[in-house]
Amino acid sequence: MQTSKKYEGSDDSQQLYYQRGMDCQNLPRDLRSLDHYYADSGSHLSGTPPQALQEQYCTLESSGTAGYSAYHSPCTQSLSSGSPTLQQDYQSDNTYGSPINNSCITEDPNYLKHKMRELENAVLGSDLDIVDSSDSDFRGQPSTDPEISRQIMEIPFGDLNQMLIACARAVADNNALMVELITTELRQMVSVSGDPVQRLGAYLLEGLVARLASTGSCIYKALKCKEPASSELLSYMHILYEVCPYFKFGYMSANGAIAEAVKGENRVHIVDFQIAMGTQWVTLIQALAARPGGPPHVRVTGIDDPVSAYARGGGLHIVGRRLTRLAELCNVPFEFHVAALNGSEVEVEHLGIRPGEALAVNFAYQLHHLPDESVSTRNHRDRVLRMVKGLSPKVVTLVEQESNTNTSPFLPRFAETLTHYTAVFESIDVRLPRESKERISVEQHCLARDIVNIIACEGAERVERHELHGKWRSRFTMAGFTPYPLSPLVNATIKSLLENYCEHYRLEERDGALYLGWKNRALVVSSAWR
Repeated sequence: MQTSKKYEGSDDSQQLYYQRGMDCQNLPRDLRSLDHYYADSGSHLSGTPPQALQEQYCTLESSGTAGYSAYHSPCTQSLSSGSPTLQQDYQSDNTYGSPINNSCITEDPNYLKHKMRELENAVLGSDLDIVDSSDSDFRGQPSTDPEISRQIMEIPFGDLNQMLIACARAVADNNALMVELITTELRQMVSVSGDPVQRLGAYLLEGLVARLASTGSCIYKALKCKEPASSELLSYMHILYEVCPYFKFGYMSANGAIAEAVKGENRVHIVDFQIAMGTQWVTLIQALAARPGGPPHVRVTGIDDPVSAYARGGGLHIVGRRLTRLAELCNVPFEFHVAALNGSEVEVEHLGIRPGEALAVNFAYQLHHLPDESVSTRNHRDRVLRMVKGLSPKVVTLVEQESNTNTSPFLPRFAETLTHYTAVFESIDVRLPRESKERISVEQHCLARDIVNIIACEGAERVERHELHGKWRSRFTMAGFTPYPLSPLVNATIKSLLENYCEHYRLEERDGALYLGWKNRALVVSSAWR
């Protein structure tokens, strides 16, 4: 049985394996704390869209036990021509946050018919009274359309997962009447302070309503509301970084592959697509400082986007200054190069490649943001891989969610998102109490916006486009790469890391890649290539 408890730091698990005999342990507080900033990829697991947070993201807020106010989506105004009650009900003052209400699971066989007539009158503008007789309908017409009646009877009212899928199916069919019926029930069942499925359901419902309400460019841009200050956002990301091992797993496995690949090299150049706070490179710099024979000269090129700049509260000079100071204290010759660009904008000339340097390229929770052939004729996802291969790197590291949301049709994508994030929310539930305001903020600001993006958006506006590792393997192979298996020492280090977490986490090595999962669901995959 799961128990909720306060999250605890695991500082000792964050150190890479080349840690013994170091002379730079007594670092100033601001440098030691770098290891606790989780800002990379703008909430990595949750991903990062290409525009500023304050322009795109909405935070679903609760009027429940956490004391948050209700959220109102401007985009629901477009529903007025088809379903005005959905717009009014959705913008009510207790949208989410209430614990599950038993009234949402009725035993009255006439309830649904009555509810349907009520909704039909609202949609069609009838002024007639609602009647209870099953033999007559509004305006004296025959009873509700047989197909609608059949669909209603098939809806598993009371089963939250199945109701969410039924709602998604109605949205896919553009059936506003059915969506309204199911949404009315769902709003009584979901809660940002409930169990994992109730909490996830609140954000999935947000995405479904936004999708139905939107036309063209309205889909995601209409979901605007005030983002937390950068310091608060960093705090939420740090909590997520500490309570779940997903990000430490990714950083440690990638760093281990890089350290192995550059053994004996005197000059090392690391290109990081989405460097954010530079958290990942703290332990690698420390490891290289302890390398037998002395550290190499290290140069880091940090690629950035506006989201990371917002989370940091400033430009890349902040990262460069901190990493430079750390390297000085560890006696590691160091340079920092700025490339303030979105990943899809990067060209060879932005990277400052120099002869004689061992090149390592890092894609940690970032490559899925690059549009592929289904979005752009340039296919930046494969273009960037071919460009990197042309630079003859010593190693390329890839860390991504194990999820299939890129080119999947809407309904399979919804089901995949439901399954994947249920596991994520369950894992958070183990370390953060359900009544915790911190947990609500973490899920809202670090996960919910990406869930809404996956569900509500299409085309270029859908930036959360995850692929399964098999697809990534195909892309890397077509670009000319071959697998670079992670060493047993890296695997052993990560197994040691997981000992600090719940026993439900699973680690599996398969086809040269390392899979981290929750129970029977793989969630993150790390691999290396050359």
